Amino acid sequence: MKKLLLSTLMAGALAVGANAQDDFNKWSIDVNGGFNKPMTPMSPGYYSPSLNLGHADVGVRYMFNEKFGAKVDYGFGKYQNADETPSFETNYYRVNLQGVANLARVFNFETWTNTVGLLTHFGAGFGRVTPQENEWADFKDDTYNFIFGFTPQVRLGNRVSLNGDISMLIAGRQNVATDGHTSINPGDPGFYGANAVSWTGTLGLSFYLGGNDVHADWYVRQSQYATKDELESQIGEIKDMLKDSDGDGVPDYLDKEPNTPAGARVDSHGRTLDSDGDGIPDHSDDCAFVPGPASNNGCPVEEVDETDFFKKAINEGYVNVYYAFDSAKPLGYSSSSVSYVSNFLKRNPGVNVEIKGYADEIGPDDYNMKLSEKRAKAVYDLLVAAGIDSSRISYKGYGEDTSVDKQSADARQLARRASFEVQ
Repeated sequence: MKKLLLSTLMAGALAVGANAQDDFNKWSIDVNGGFNKPMTPMSPGYYSPSLNLGHADVGVRYMFNEKFGAKVDYGFGKYQNADETPSFETNYYRVNLQGVANLARVFNFETWTNTVGLLTHFGAGFGRVTPQENEWADFKDDTYNFIFGFTPQVRLGNRVSLNGDISMLIAGRQNVATDGHTSINPGDPGFYGANAVSWTGTLGLSFYLGGNDVHADWYVRQSQYATKDELESQIGEIKDMLKDSDGDGVPDYLDKEPNTPAGARVDSHGRTLDSDGDGIPDHSDDCAFVPGPASNNGCPVEEVDETDFFKKAINEGYVNVYYAFDSAKPLGYSSSSVSYVSNFLKRNPGVNVEIKGYADEIGPDDYNMKLSEKRAKAVYDLLVAAGIDSSRISYKGYGEDTSVDKQSADARQLARRASFEVQ
């Protein structure tokens, strides 16, 4: 029970911290330059270098939060022929609107680094390809396009980071080959469809704008992660709450009588039980379920049929063994009920008893049926261990006790029990 309470209280403390909000900068300007590589369409025999230095782009980015944002960027450059292939030179530019995802925050890079980051981006836009040589020189080929890429980052400071980028561009409605030598239909421009593919690889800088200390790229909600000292302090406070000064099985913060004597029978709130209402607590009453004067140690002076009183105590729900949530181990404060039943059976060898297990209404019905049987079996094992012949004892799980208010924690505690029936 203590472990369950400890875990629950710790989770609650961390959940409150997780709701804390901090400010961060959202705007940045991204400037890059590097290589390009047109793949298709190319005329037979025309090739470009694997790494052609001739691309640049600049973008303005806005992050809605530390995970997602959007940007507008402008890219331009020049495609050229590789050595020992026919000459060509083609200018191009593009303008794109893109969505941005900060994978470093999505995948919690902060657990191992806050210096390396990773963005991904995807979007669409339009552009123009203009061959400078060959048959289609100066033809202005207007296209639409889609772009997708990854941007690794290295944090240089709160205002700037180094970034690299690898992007793929797919252009639609392109009329002529990238080298300007051929078109889709000889003598009359046609469309290549969405088959014009090129790559760019760049290196550049991101400049962060705003009045806060850190940009969204690197912002970590530190409140989600308690420090070691904070955890130790919280655990210490919870351990203090869970102290059980009188050893009755009820922690002090729930115990309404924190000074009950050792061995006293108590309820779930730590209060001493007086089952027969004779003013003598059960731990001092030799006949805990039969009223009697203190002069006779709580037992009646006249001869009493103890079996009748025991049945009465059973029917009125005084003799029960209680359990923690989802547990088949009797709670310490109720285990004395087992001793009482054991002593009664030893004094009355002609009496048999059935043990009835119950569960609260939390959880699936079939699971609760099995749990109630385990609870009854646990008490059966204790009675057998106390020397009661197993032939005098039977046990059965009755599943959920629906007679209590399942919205009440105290009522659900009363439902998690094993009861007895004299036969």
